[in-house]
Amino acid sequence: MTEISPEQASRSKADQWRERIAEQERTGVSVKQFCKQQRLTEYSFYARRKRLRKQAPVRFALVERGVLPRPSTETSLELVLTSGERLRIAAGVDAATLRTVLEALRA
Repeated sequence: MTEISPEQASRSKADQWRERIAEQERTGVSVKQFCKQQRLTEYSFYARRKRLRKQAPVRFALVERGVLPRPSTETSLELVLTSGERLRIAAGVDAATLRTVLEALRA
């Protein structure tokens, strides 16, 4: 039988909580309802979510401030955030890069 180190067990538990948190976000149900369905306490859900967000890898995006350049004719999509900032997405952008940027905005 293979022994599991405390680090592996901790990582496994963190992965389980990441999946639970992602599932709650995917389903769109309230945290309260999700916890009730999963027989979890809201306290543990929020505490784990907070802890995992602190451990998340640092994400970044290039942001240019100052005078806005004229919109490119190649821009096929412009996302306007509630803060008024704009994200211009060129045609042919790499899907993985776009997903990373959008996930960073959600965080």
